[in-house]
Amino acid sequence: VQLVESGGGLVQPGGSLRLSCAASGSIFTIYGMGWYRQAPGKQRELVATITKAGRTNYADSVKGRFTISRDNAKNTVYLQMNSLKPEDTAVYYCYADVRPRLGVPANDYWGQGTQVTVSS
Repeated sequence: VQLVESGGGLVQPGGSLRLSCAASGSIFTIYGMGWYRQAPGKQRELVATITKAGRTNYADSVKGRFTISRDNAKNTVYLQMNSLKPEDTAVYYCYADVRPRLGVPANDYWGQGTQVTVSS
């Protein structure tokens, strides 16, 4: 199973970015998906998660500004980030809880990370 992220970059404060993460490979079903981020010198922290049914959860720091969504037909999760702040600067990682084949336990898989920099 591979997760490939895209959409990171440099944006001014108050701007917007949309991250995408597509899962491919041996996939029977994907349960939870989500995004974490890690800023320099800090621990990786949860940003947002979404269940297969679409139930979402957000870190307090991004509530009202970020929106997570997914397309189950495309095995893809998205993160729409609005009103970005300098403190949102970090490497953003997506994950997916994937059952590769029927009868095989599900496992978490991670993307390689995409840099988001918010600066004027």
